[in-house]
Amino acid sequence: MKITVITVGKIKEKYLRDAIAEYGKRLSRYCKLEVIEVADEKTPDQASETVEDNIRAKEGERLMKHIRDDMYVITLEIGGKMLSSEEFAEKIETLGVQGKSSIAFVIGGSIGLGKEVLKRSDFALSFSKMTFPHQLMRVILLEQVYRAYRIMNGEPYHK
Repeated sequence: MKITVITVGKIKEKYLRDAIAEYGKRLSRYCKLEVIEVADEKTPDQASETVEDNIRAKEGERLMKHIRDDMYVITLEIGGKMLSSEEFAEKIETLGVQGKSSIAFVIGGSIGLGKEVLKRSDFALSFSKMTFPHQLMRVILLEQVYRAYRIMNGEPYHK
């Protein structure tokens, strides 16, 4: 299976890049992983809803360029469905059984995802009702994908 993480913004912090690289290395025995970063837009303080919509639209266009028709698209959204690690593993396994060979996880910028991306989403996933920095979310996502593969393979993982 191919897992693609399509995300807004670059990771500046070395400790986050190191964590992403570590999970990428661990995942290499289970799947093919690709992380695609698109440029983010600067959001002015006290931006109006119109300005924020325009920013989400611009970032969304960049994201959509990397979303192929054959991808099963999972958007990370605060209002999405929350799953346990076991349910998440089951979701990925079921997609594989259904013949989906390419899953794209899409992480928006600091103000979320644009309408076009949300419309293209096959499944909205939430990790919490809390808000996380989108850079940190990459690490959390990759850890959970790794955990899911450990669960699917009946291998031990920390509970």
